[in-house]
Amino acid sequence: MKIKDHFLSQEIFEIKETETKGVFKTSPIPSNISKYYESEDYISHHQDAGSLKEKLYKFLQSFNLQYKKTILLDRIKKGSKILDYGCGAGEFVKYIEKDFEVLGYEPDIDARKVAQNKISKAQIIDNIVSIKDKSLDAITLWHVFEHVENQDEMLEIFNSKLKKKGLLIIAVPNPTSYDAKHYKEYWAAYDVPRHIYHFSKNGMENLIRKKPNWKMRKIKPLVLDSYYISMLSEKYKKSPLFWLKAIIYGTISNIKALFSNQFSSLIYIIEKK
Repeated sequence: MKIKDHFLSQEIFEIKETETKGVFKTSPIPSNISKYYESEDYISHHQDAGSLKEKLYKFLQSFNLQYKKTILLDRIKKGSKILDYGCGAGEFVKYIEKDFEVLGYEPDIDARKVAQNKISKAQIIDNIVSIKDKSLDAITLWHVFEHVENQDEMLEIFNSKLKKKGLLIIAVPNPTSYDAKHYKEYWAAYDVPRHIYHFSKNGMENLIRKKPNWKMRKIKPLVLDSYYISMLSEKYKKSPLFWLKAIIYGTISNIKALFSNQFSSLIYIIEKK
């Protein structure tokens, strides 16, 4: 499948299935990939803004943050040590720092500065190698794993940092959802070339099944993602009343997913053996 970078460069990329069935990779990966993140609109770098769009985003984001925190609190006790890998502007780190001992890893210097200014007791770092082995109770990656090219290496590092029975929580878009099939090459969550990998539900299950140190424990939806992704997709199509169409197709996607479990984005709760 050929996909345009609708967000920034307008270049065409191809998505090809890897040797792991259901896992796809963007090709080619630009050598200067950092240039494809250089936009004030890129959501990871958003700071507080006064626009109606940003206020609505922040309002919906608060529901997602509480949902994500609940996933942690259902499985680990307060005070546990958490690493939020790829923490961006630090919203999740800020939200959970009163309940957990939190580290946030962010490679981008500008996003790291924004995150540092938001937090009070958490720590923002630019290197995870220094984290003591077998010291973490959970590692979270909220729409980050799809950006990581050296995934096998990172899974090994995550394994070394987690305690036995520690949790690896990965949220990624689902290209076999209804909204992905509806929007096809306009589906915003392909987001090439920034999204290097693309995981169907079966693809992520197949990937983890091949790793002897990990066990899939639970798969949960991110219900609000279908609306945001549909809105961006409609804008890429230059649709009038894009917000109304986003509500319609986001709702259809969620209703269909109640029966198929193919939500627009999925959270994979994985346990270290």
